[in-house]
Amino acid sequence: MNTKNNENLEWEEISTEHIVQDEWIDFRRSAYRFPDGSVFEPYYSYSRRDYVVIAASDEEGRYLCVRQYRQGIGEVTTEFPAGGIERSDGREYGSGNDPSVSEDALEAAKRELREETGYVSDQWTHLITVPSNATLADNYAYVFMAENCRKSGEQNLDETEFLNVRKYTPDEIEDLIEQGSFQQAVHVMTWLLARRRKG
Repeated sequence: MNTKNNENLEWEEISTEHIVQDEWIDFRRSAYRFPDGSVFEPYYSYSRRDYVVIAASDEEGRYLCVRQYRQGIGEVTTEFPAGGIERSDGREYGSGNDPSVSEDALEAAKRELREETGYVSDQWTHLITVPSNATLADNYAYVFMAENCRKSGEQNLDETEFLNVRKYTPDEIEDLIEQGSFQQAVHVMTWLLARRRKG
C-alpha cells in the first residue's frame, strides 16, 4: 500500500523571491504553507549543479584521492575525485535529467577523474544517485566506482582548482574516516557503498 498520498506532508510554495540568480546559483527566499495551514517564511534554498563523485582504485587496489582547500570549513580536505556535470546553457545549476543541456553523468565522471588525477578506467559502476542536500538544495550527486585505473596523462585542472593527488589503501581510508579527516559526507557514503559492492 502506498501511504505517501495519505500522509499529507507536502509544503505548498506560496511565493518565491530570487535573491541571487546568475549563472552560478539560484538563491531563493520563499514562503510555504504547511500541512496544518500555517505559513512559514523566510525559507532559504538554492539550486546548484548536479555533480559526480568517484571511488577510483588503481591496479594495485589503492584509492585515488585529492587534497584541496574547502572554504566552507576553512580546511584542506581529503576526498574522492568529484566535479560538476557540465551544461551547455551557460548555467551552473539545473536538473541533470535534461539531456539536451546536461552532460551524461558517466561521461562527466570519466572526465573529472581524468582531469583531476590523470587516470582513466574501463571498469565503471554506477552506485547511487542521491540528493546532495535535500533540506536546502535541489541538486543531485551521481556516485560511481571506477576500478583498475591506470595513468593516462597529467592533470588538467580548472582555473579555480588547486589540488594534489594521493593514493590510499582501504585501511588508510578507514583510518582517515575514523580520525575525522575524510570530511565530505557524500564521499564517506561513496566509500561505504564501494566497499559493500566489492564485498
